[in-house]
Amino acid sequence: MAAVAVLAAAAVAGTFALTLDGSGGRDEAAGESAVASVSAAPVVMIEYSDFQCPFCGQFARETKPELLRSYVDKGVLRIEWRSFPVFGEESEQAALAGWAAGQQKKFWPFHDVAYSKPRERNAGEFSAENLIDMAREAGITDIERFQADMASDKARSAVQKDREEGYNLGVTSTPAFLINGRPILGAQPTATFDEAVEAAAKAAGR
Repeated sequence: MAAVAVLAAAAVAGTFALTLDGSGGRDEAAGESAVASVSAAPVVMIEYSDFQCPFCGQFARETKPELLRSYVDKGVLRIEWRSFPVFGEESEQAALAGWAAGQQKKFWPFHDVAYSKPRERNAGEFSAENLIDMAREAGITDIERFQADMASDKARSAVQKDREEGYNLGVTSTPAFLINGRPILGAQPTATFDEAVEAAAKAAGR
């Protein structure tokens, strides 16, 4: 029941989402009002992740592109991100940077840059300087705003809200997923996600 309750709330209060817009392209949403206004999909996958988590990176590089092509681009699936930093200060800073990128509608490009290759944990990969470089690579033009947003109380509150949501749901490690209330833990094979999405779509009448 808790998973279903969290999923229902996420349809309105999600942080960052990938879905299909009315023109057939992908739409990125940041913030409650934007998430509430984008096109609906019958299946919602909520992902709890840490930018320093190697298995989260594996999912981002290997499985997410397949899900985008097979389901998001067909209007079947909506992917929502939750920050769940568990590996220390660099994870926290990366989560704040992701939120700041989202304020300029660049969360998903930043996400893709951050996960573009395996990175050594807590070794300076997500230093302030490197996060700025990632922001630039993601197409963020207002770096001063990015830095200010990253250092803001709003950013910390947003990350903490995501983390508390995960803890309340029972998330203890990353990556963790909910697909229409069904939990999937870890970077499972793409076929596992295919089966869960297709089952959820069938249950939703698609």
